[in-house]
Amino acid sequence: MGIAAVYDELSVRLGVAIDSAAVVTRLGPPLEVELANWLPAEEVAAAADLYREIYPQIGVPVHTAMAGAYEAIEAVRAGGGRVIVVTGKNLRDAIGTVKVLGLAVDEVVGSVFGAAKGSALARFGAAAYVGDHVADIEAARAGGAVSVAVATGPYTAGELREHGADVALANLTEFATWFAGWRKHDELR
Repeated sequence: MGIAAVYDELSVRLGVAIDSAAVVTRLGPPLEVELANWLPAEEVAAAADLYREIYPQIGVPVHTAMAGAYEAIEAVRAGGGRVIVVTGKNLRDAIGTVKVLGLAVDEVVGSVFGAAKGSALARFGAAAYVGDHVADIEAARAGGAVSVAVATGPYTAGELREHGADVALANLTEFATWFAGWRKHDELR
């Protein structure tokens, strides 16, 4: 995974032990929040700058698409929808990652987390928002979208439901089937 590779390199360059395997189990919150687990507060900003400097060369090229990602996008497109990526990752790296993965999306919005994603979702007119963090449930609520939570991050499907997800999927490969049924239900109203 690209993010783990960048944290491993950051660990070497800073001379600080960072457990990238632990880091990737907590993806979602802003970079600075994670770095605060490994560094004194006064070193976090410089480490974040270094992370962002090396990410395009180390992280972006080794990313792989999550199982079901291409099929999820195709399902939305086949249903006449558009696709937006709204992420905490900075815009440059988010666009680079989308491009390397060949994801056919309409728009990318970066550097937003939690409910702050809501304005992008509302501006886009998103009907549903897919995420794997409880903060993505907040994002969907803030943007007026259905919260589709996928248990590929730090939470189980049950935990995501307990946090208020409208839909909780075990993984992204389940999305296309769910979406087809949801769209049919929506069309019947």
